Amino acid sequence: MEKRDHLYYLRRSIEVSRLARESGNTPFGAVLVNAEGLIVLEQGNVELTEHRCTGHAETALMEKASRLFTPAELWECTLYTTFEPCAMCSGAIYWGNVGRVVYAASEHALLRLTGDHPQNPTFDLPCREIFARGQKPIEVLGPFPELEAEAVSVHDGYWR
Repeated sequence: MEKRDHLYYLRRSIEVSRLARESGNTPFGAVLVNAEGLIVLEQGNVELTEHRCTGHAETALMEKASRLFTPAELWECTLYTTFEPCAMCSGAIYWGNVGRVVYAASEHALLRLTGDHPQNPTFDLPCREIFARGQKPIEVLGPFPELEAEAVSVHDGYWR
């Protein structure tokens, strides 16, 4: 897959994060793309995390995906997300059996945004490290510096 394709799907995940914020949820988004390059699922955060701690976009997407697709189908999919998946979301991706993760901005960029906001106590634990401890070779691409400002812009004024 070419870089321009990754940028297209990452921009769609950013748009999904914008829609999540507009609907009153925390501004994160994820999309699942199958082996043919079709977006098969889109998911923003579900409820504010203080009301549903597992409502992160990637975890909610994986809950749906695991009911709709076989593990073999999911292994051929790519999950695109606005920010690097947290430890919980990385676990859901791992157990869901998605073979590739692509993210726009790093967990460090998110920490710069959220600071010590109680709604998002960010881990300093890259998803690559989590996946490396597992038994599957999940490919990780990201961050994409040219998209960080776009991903961050959806959060303008949110964490204050």
